Amino acid sequence: MISAPLTKKIVQSFEALSGQLQSAARFVLDHPHDVALKSMRDQARAANVKPATMTRLAQHLGFQGYEEIRALYATAIRKGELGFAGKVGVQAARQKTQGDKALSSEMAHLIAQQIGGLAEPAFVDRMVAAAKCIAAADHVYCLGLRSCHTVAWYMAYILSLIGCRSTMLDGAAAIGFDPIVHAKARDVLVVNSIKPYARQTVEIAEYADSRKVAIVAITDSEVAPIARLAKHVIVVGTESPSFFHAMSPSFAVAEILNALVAGQRGANSLNALRKTDERLERFRVFLKSSGK
Repeated sequence: MISAPLTKKIVQSFEALSGQLQSAARFVLDHPHDVALKSMRDQARAANVKPATMTRLAQHLGFQGYEEIRALYATAIRKGELGFAGKVGVQAARQKTQGDKALSSEMAHLIAQQIGGLAEPAFVDRMVAAAKCIAAADHVYCLGLRSCHTVAWYMAYILSLIGCRSTMLDGAAAIGFDPIVHAKARDVLVVNSIKPYARQTVEIAEYADSRKVAIVAITDSEVAPIARLAKHVIVVGTESPSFFHAMSPSFAVAEILNALVAGQRGANSLNALRKTDERLERFRVFLKSSGK
C-alpha cells in the first residue's frame, strides 16, 4: 500500500475530497491490486460508489479517465512495485462450502502474508522511526479500544518491563482515560485503531494532538482518522476470510516496536529487566522447574 503509484498524491488531497470521492480514494489506497485487476464497475461496487465517481476521482488526480489509473497500477504490478497487499477476504458462504480445513488454511496463509509484508523496506523504515520516537519519550500512553485493546495492553506491559514510563488508557470505572490530561509535548501516544473506528479512540487522539503529544498510529489505512493526526503511521493488513478482522499484524507491529525500543534504550532496558527479574523472583510469579 505504501509504495503504490498514487498513495502520496491521494493522501495529500484526501481532506479536500467530497464524501463519495473519499470512499473511492480509500478503495484505491487500500486495494492497489484490485485497481489493476478488477473492472472499474467492480471497484465502484466494492467502494460503494457509482462508476462515475471513480472517473471523477481520476480527473481530480489529473487523469482523463479511470482506465489510466488502472493501467498505471497494472504497470506497477508487472514491475513488482506494489509491494505487500493481502489477498481479498472471501465471503463466508464460500468458506462454508469449502469446509473448516480450507478456512483454517486460508486464514493462516493470509496472516502470514500480511505479517511478512512488514519486512518490506517502507514498513521497516516507519517502524524504526516510530520506535526512536517512543524510546525518546518522557512518558508513553497506550490506547486501543474493543478488539484493539490487547495490542495496546501488550505495548504498555512490555514498555513497563524495560523501564519506560507507560500508561494504559482504557475505560475501567469510566476514569481509565483520565491520565492523558497530564500528557505533554515530550510524551508519546501509541494508538491501535482499525475500521470501524471507535469514536472515543479518535477523540482521545485529537485531545493528545491538541497538547502537542506525538502520536504513533498502528492502523489499517493511510487516511484512517488517527493516521491524519499521527507523526508516525504504520499501516497493517486486517482482511480475513473470517467474520472478524485480523489482529495478528497489529500485534506483530507491537512486538517489533517493543523490541526496537528495548534495544535503543540499551543499558537502561537491561537494568530495568534485571530489576524486573528480581521482583518476579521475590513474588514467586512463575513456577520453578522440577527439583528446584
